[in-house]
Amino acid sequence: MNLPKKVEIVEVGPRDGIQNEAKFIETDQKAELINALSKTGIRRMEAASFVHPIHVPQMKDAKQVLESITRKKEIQYMALIPNEKGYERAVQSNVNAVSLVVGASNTFNQKNVRMTTSESMSRLEDVILRAKETGMFVRFNIATSFWCPYEGKVNQKAVLQMLEQLDKLIVDEIVLCDTIGHANPKQVYDLFSRIFDRWPKAKIAAHFHDTYGFAQANILAALQAGVGVFDSSIGGLGGCPFAPGAAGNIATEDLVKMLHEMDIETGIDFDKLLECVDLVKPMTERQLSGHVYRVSRDAFIPNI
Repeated sequence: MNLPKKVEIVEVGPRDGIQNEAKFIETDQKAELINALSKTGIRRMEAASFVHPIHVPQMKDAKQVLESITRKKEIQYMALIPNEKGYERAVQSNVNAVSLVVGASNTFNQKNVRMTTSESMSRLEDVILRAKETGMFVRFNIATSFWCPYEGKVNQKAVLQMLEQLDKLIVDEIVLCDTIGHANPKQVYDLFSRIFDRWPKAKIAAHFHDTYGFAQANILAALQAGVGVFDSSIGGLGGCPFAPGAAGNIATEDLVKMLHEMDIETGIDFDKLLECVDLVKPMTERQLSGHVYRVSRDAFIPNI
């Protein structure tokens, strides 16, 4: 089995994980979670989103959250931005990285931002160039890289065409997102293999939701294809508000546990990670989807 010695985990819980929670999570709770995650060994995380609060009310206090956290120089605190106005708000909050999202599926993108994929790419081009001119780290997420909730299976050509455009814009990192958790390991391996054949030095990350329980299998397939960066959400929280039926992201604690069992380094303290799940649990009325937490906490079975 072809596996790396080390993998990088990008924590998306403070943004993608909680954005869809119906009950508003107080600013101090969000800041406490980010601070706790900062002590686990995680070096990169999505900390906030500057999407209009009408669309994502949970992120209406993004500026206050970023002002409240205790920042560490070695950690990259990313903010999701939808447009130039979002970029300006992110700059005012002194973030050191921005994250953008465009759907590979036209229908999904139109329902998300009322623009076609092509229109979104054109509109965000100036934002990317502006960010790069100031030395900002730019992360670009290709949503619905595998399946769309409206169009079904996404043609690989659509994703590869977006990669061509992003390669010319020299973004720092590209994330392929299984937004509705419908990808399968063969599909994942095939697409990532094609990408690395074309762009062997590209920094590519993977973002898997666990709607059908395929996330860990898909991560294994991506690992074997050469992916070394994965998104995950503490407690398995998450879900796309624009994708009906989408479940949460792969739970960070589950992913870290699996990688450590496979002798793959993450640099993350597993016990401190479980303490973060303790913080997340009272923030949601939903059942946490992570498996390891139920075993180690609810069943009172010692960690191995």
